[in-house]
Amino acid sequence: MRYGICNLSIVPLRLEASESSEMVSQVLFGEHFKILDHRKKWSKIRLYFDGYEGFINNKQYLEITEENYNELSRSNNAIAGELIDFITDKNGSLTTIPLGATLPLYKDAHFQIKNTTYQYEGSVYNQKLEKEELLKTAFLYMNTPCLWGGKTPFGIDCSGFTQMVYKLCGHQLLRDAKQQATQGEVLSFIEESEPGDLAFFDDHEGIITHAGIIMKDNYIIHAHGKVRIDRLDHSGIYNIDTKRHTHKLRVIKKII
Repeated sequence: MRYGICNLSIVPLRLEASESSEMVSQVLFGEHFKILDHRKKWSKIRLYFDGYEGFINNKQYLEITEENYNELSRSNNAIAGELIDFITDKNGSLTTIPLGATLPLYKDAHFQIKNTTYQYEGSVYNQKLEKEELLKTAFLYMNTPCLWGGKTPFGIDCSGFTQMVYKLCGHQLLRDAKQQATQGEVLSFIEESEPGDLAFFDDHEGIITHAGIIMKDNYIIHAHGKVRIDRLDHSGIYNIDTKRHTHKLRVIKKII
């Protein structure tokens, strides 16, 4: 088995081994993974954090040892807390990183990837936060445009949004909405929910395709066109701009 780590800010994770293939997710700086299949130009990988699989260009990651992979997997790695910031190496070279990037083995404003030590002076998330912090964190992504497979404030999809908000607060969600819907405890009614719980929505075939974070007073924050706030009722999401329902409610889950 081979192992790798992302040393660039935002790298596309594709469905197939091709530049023109659909981007199913993104690999953010500092995320480490197993290399399941290494080819001439592409590698199929499995991310450590959520087990998500896809293809990454071989020029866009560094290979690491199994020992390093295991060390990173055991560590409580810090997460960059600025919308956008930069890191510097010993030569003063700059690399931009987005909100949600991982800072491996972070200590005293420094962290390391292989033999390179970086300095990062921005804020970090490095502990489990209380449930009420979820919505404060969600607001960091307000008005972020929707991007299929996106995970950053420059473009995000509905389940990327819920996953990243929970990740910043120290809690783990799977990547896709239908996967996230398998986690947590089912709530029977909206009235039972608390701010920070998740709502899931299905299509006409009954497949869960959308997720959002419940707020108080029957509002929801979710990624639909952009990260926005709409009304939530027993039918689903009621868009406050178009004055119509856009998503059909399937289930509400309490994760924490």
